[in-house]
Amino acid sequence: MTIYLDAVWLLNLLLDMMLLMLTQAIAKDSTGKPRIIFGAFIASLLVPVSIYYPDSFFTSLIGKLIYSVMIIVCSFSFRSIYRMMQLFFLFYFVTFSIGGGLIAIHFLVQNPVNLSANGILTFNSGYGDPVSWLFVVIGFPLSWLFTKIRMDKHAVEKIRYDQLCPISIQIKEWEHATTAYIDSGNQLTDPLTKKPVIICDQHFLKQWFTENDWHALKTAHETLDFEELPIKWEKKCQIVPYQGVDGNRTFMLALKPDKIVIEYDDKEIVTHKALIGIQFAALSKDQSYHCLLHPQLIKMARATTA
Repeated sequence: MTIYLDAVWLLNLLLDMMLLMLTQAIAKDSTGKPRIIFGAFIASLLVPVSIYYPDSFFTSLIGKLIYSVMIIVCSFSFRSIYRMMQLFFLFYFVTFSIGGGLIAIHFLVQNPVNLSANGILTFNSGYGDPVSWLFVVIGFPLSWLFTKIRMDKHAVEKIRYDQLCPISIQIKEWEHATTAYIDSGNQLTDPLTKKPVIICDQHFLKQWFTENDWHALKTAHETLDFEELPIKWEKKCQIVPYQGVDGNRTFMLALKPDKIVIEYDDKEIVTHKALIGIQFAALSKDQSYHCLLHPQLIKMARATTA
């Protein structure tokens, strides 16, 4: 039997690239297209390995799982093990969804009930039927497009509180951008100035500080000895009392920003009338956002069309 390895390899490369692109779209990952193409190339290498080395470790179940992890690492930026595993399972979900869609289409267009030569009706499940390349080339993109459209419709809501949006914060002469989560449960407000408090984690805020200054801030927070605050940051720091979920009253260190810009509903919301609460830990396991946005900012800030 003649096997056109170059054609099989090219087809597998294109299919793997589409699967990774759909995984990226569903996960809302910001990885660039060159890296997705590189990941698809790594995935397609399994074709010649399977043909020339059919007894290779990577053709076994455990080998394929390990190879799948390699594909995810090569295709997407590594943020955390939790995020990597999330993408790993999502990649397999997309693969099974597309594969199941192709089998369903193949079963639909075939006639499962046949009349045998002796006049007996037989049922053909379709699993043993050969699937032509033309069917794969046409059916795979259609199944891919259908899955993406359905996923997008489930993910998109026109107006909602719980969503992610871009935000940039300027403190002193430095400005940095990240992703914020509009949390309807965040009602933290400074009791003296009545300013809403945006909570940002250390991954984002450490960009403004040296290691020594950040360590001094953390020490002041843990010991409640605010004389430990860095001298050059004293005018930008403020103490916000609040009550935790356990009912105990405590204090949060907050920063006074010079400007906050939020992109929401095709508009730019610009304000400085808020405080940046410091979270000395990560806000999300998968690093998908680094700020908890106060919903009051959407109402109170001056909005201009972006």
